[in-house]
Amino acid sequence: MSEHDRISFDIPPWLSAINEQAPTIPDPVGRMEFVIAASTNNVVRGGGPFAAAIFDVQSHQLISLGVNLVLQQKCSVLHAEMVAIMLAQRQCGAYDLNFDGRARELVSSSEPCAMCFGAIPWAGLRRLVCGSRDSDARRIGFDEGAKVSDWSAALRRRGIEVVEDLCRDQAAAVLDLYAERGGDIYHPH
Repeated sequence: MSEHDRISFDIPPWLSAINEQAPTIPDPVGRMEFVIAASTNNVVRGGGPFAAAIFDVQSHQLISLGVNLVLQQKCSVLHAEMVAIMLAQRQCGAYDLNFDGRARELVSSSEPCAMCFGAIPWAGLRRLVCGSRDSDARRIGFDEGAKVSDWSAALRRRGIEVVEDLCRDQAAAVLDLYAERGGDIYHPH
């Protein structure tokens, strides 16, 4: 099998170490602060300004932490949410993260872009918690794509609880840090 016959990407060692620890974080603000710290760490290490984690809703144990790997891996689909979803699916051994009836939540440093919005229900997630807004990402130049205007209501209609603006200022500050450091605003031209 050649490298062109499979798809793979590398997880930074610091991210793998956190995923192996699988901490339990009972407080919703604590879970968001954990994700924001990962996004800051990713920026400092030369990556994108986004992070996302999947937690078990009942136990609050981390299943997976993802960061934006678009630049490092040269792959446009490796948004933090997509990385967290793929790692959680691998960890759980199922494409449906509600496979066992246990609800899982996605805690994201930013409101989902169009791609990540679509992946949330398809992955079987039951809750979404967001930090910064689409407008915060667009303010520094990111193109978040076209999604339905009332995206949170669309997810709620599918039985997915949505919490917005949790620690928004802290999450938006990571975007500002990325811009201040001259981070690449990656999207097609």
